[in-house]
Amino acid sequence: MLRRVGRAMAQITKTIEQEFIEEFDGSRQRAMQALEIYPSGITHDVRYVKPFPLYVARAQDQKKWDVDGHEIIDYSMGHGSLIAGHNNPEIVEAVQAQLQKGTHYGACHDLELEWGDWVQRLVPSAGRVKFTSSGTESTLLAMRVARAFTGREKILKFAGHFHGWNDYAVPGEKPPFDKSSSPGIPQDTFDSMVVAPVNDLDFVAERLAKGDIAGVILEPSGASYASIPLPDGFLQRLREITQANDTVLIFDEVITGFRWAPGGAQERSSVTPDITTMAKIVAGGLPGGAVGGRG
Repeated sequence: MLRRVGRAMAQITKTIEQEFIEEFDGSRQRAMQALEIYPSGITHDVRYVKPFPLYVARAQDQKKWDVDGHEIIDYSMGHGSLIAGHNNPEIVEAVQAQLQKGTHYGACHDLELEWGDWVQRLVPSAGRVKFTSSGTESTLLAMRVARAFTGREKILKFAGHFHGWNDYAVPGEKPPFDKSSSPGIPQDTFDSMVVAPVNDLDFVAERLAKGDIAGVILEPSGASYASIPLPDGFLQRLREITQANDTVLIFDEVITGFRWAPGGAQERSSVTPDITTMAKIVAGGLPGGAVGGRG
């Protein structure tokens, strides 16, 4: 019986996949070409899908159109950064206007004052703001600041929480959590990260009591973009534990920032971290990021 069901499911899957391949032939052809250009044929890990990723020709509001002409509802919206939708006319107009004036001054500018001021107004923990080029750079900088501030070297993170692809962020990203999920990371770097079991505050309290943890970083939504949500009161209790041990609390709001509330998860939860990391939502979906911290 189970074998018959298994064979039937395999046939259904094969049929669906074959229909996909035939229906999206333009994407298939481009994916084959990309294999000769990029490692694994993709420019971002999230586009590693089988049998191949879609190639998009244009987007507007909440929809995208692929190279084969299919109209697709976009539930991702630029990895969550396009809160104003694709091709928003006000954003397009602002970008076009600035392009006419130049893009890389190598100098200070009035717009950076306005930009930083808005982040400062909206994000409770952003007493001071530092802009970066990506969320990965933001988490890397936040961990460095925590180490510099405390004089300690270790950072604690939770299993399954994603903080970018820098060497310090990779440990504990996916199972097995006690091993690196990527080659090329020095053992000393891996050892500087302490991976806590999912939502285990007893472990955190016991580990922080040793006095060698510079900071605790987490997704305030829960592991893997809230796939494993945090229990009620978790952030409040974590804030108490970090304060009791003079440990920097870092909210990675790359996913939650300006979405859960204008001030992010920290506004919604009424828990203010010491440092907050943000990504391209602060740049309207263009490359960018920011770190906010107590002034």
